[in-house]
Amino acid sequence: MTLIHAPVFRVTLARGDADLRAAQALRYDVFVRELGGGGPLVDHAAGVEQDRFDPFSDHLLLTDEVADRVVGVYRMLPAERAAQAGQFYSEDEYDLAPLRASGRRLLELGRSCLHADYRGGEAMFHLWNGLAAYVAQHRIDIMFGVASFHGTDVAALAAPLSLLHHRHLAPAPLRVRAKPPHAVAMDLMPEARIDRRAAMIQIPALIKAYLRLGGVVGQGAYVDHAFNTTDVCLIMDTAAMSERQRRIYGAAP
Repeated sequence: MTLIHAPVFRVTLARGDADLRAAQALRYDVFVRELGGGGPLVDHAAGVEQDRFDPFSDHLLLTDEVADRVVGVYRMLPAERAAQAGQFYSEDEYDLAPLRASGRRLLELGRSCLHADYRGGEAMFHLWNGLAAYVAQHRIDIMFGVASFHGTDVAALAAPLSLLHHRHLAPAPLRVRAKPPHAVAMDLMPEARIDRRAAMIQIPALIKAYLRLGGVVGQGAYVDHAFNTTDVCLIMDTAAMSERQRRIYGAAP
């Protein structure tokens, strides 16, 4: 972290256009400027990353009140809002039939990011506490969403993808599958050949955080050329979270 002040954090939901634009501006900094992503609705002139699902979603904002800026965001799309949008965002990449057939309350998570100066500190803890409160208020049973590895060279990601497949594959009733033509297998090497330590280093921090909470992954990865990422679908059954995991997540035991 490069901060020269002690941040004071506040977590809120976006309440108007100004809040939404602040979230989209941070997303632009991270996903477009930093990671080289794009999309049909990205506004480079205004410096905002946006898509058609934003108006249907709730946007969780983490603000550093000392710096007076939004430094973290989470986009949350409940099932009833996804119905209004016509689908979940991740349905372009994954067949979500198993989740839909579960009959449980679903929440799609996406566009999670932190300003570079706030990574590795307590910012993510505050953001996840806000998410935990939202999940409890809306009585969510299953959270899911795509999370990304930077880049589209699947061969370079063989070890971490294979580790996720062998150690963290979702149970059959919740096992969503990546859709062709951009689906790729994740079992690229046998488990015995994986250097687990090296593979874990390659796994992004957000994905590792979900795994610590008992998260599992769907079948196959999806290569998203527009965003310059290789995506996996993470699924978390909130009822299956252990007491220790609930404490990590921030929910009351």
